[in-house]
Amino acid sequence: MTTAKDLFIIAMDPALERPVGQGDLSLALAGAELLDLLDAGAITVDGDLVVPGGSSVPDDRLLAAAAAGIVRQPPHERVEDWLWRRGQELAAAYQDALEEDGELRRKRSGLLPFGPKEVEPVDTPTRRRAVARREEGDPVLASLASAVGLDGERADDDEPSPGDETVTTVLATVHEAVMELEAVRQRRTIENTAFANVWRGP
Repeated sequence: MTTAKDLFIIAMDPALERPVGQGDLSLALAGAELLDLLDAGAITVDGDLVVPGGSSVPDDRLLAAAAAGIVRQPPHERVEDWLWRRGQELAAAYQDALEEDGELRRKRSGLLPFGPKEVEPVDTPTRRRAVARREEGDPVLASLASAVGLDGERADDDEPSPGDETVTTVLATVHEAVMELEAVRQRRTIENTAFANVWRGP
């Protein structure tokens, strides 16, 4: 399993008080993929640039797709730009892949048999490993979980340190991207409210 899939699985925990935003999760998944590729030697990070490394192709098909999307020629892509580009609809791609692998199943919400469908993790060895990794305090998974709000509000000085400058750079960029997305949401809410008030009149 990959860090990205571990993150998605714990984000689908039915015990969560509020669902994780798909945009936030997509950005964090893109960051998790970078860390998985870094760990596999498929990339390096030079400052804030994603630089292709070895030629080995990851076994995981989503990670292989991520590796194939790395910009091979200079000027290389910045970590932040990778997150926004790769992160488009990435949560949906992981949901489809995990459903196909039998790691997620669909359930119906509400009392009506034709109510909206949701997904929940299946109790598999993969899910148990992901949960155990989180409970053991894996610093990378904990930081990604914090970025998408799985651990509530967390002060910067409480963030777990992964002990690697490159990993820290990627994680910090994920947090910044999620905060930027939230700022965009708030701005749109304000603009929509102002627009509605204009039409409503005095």
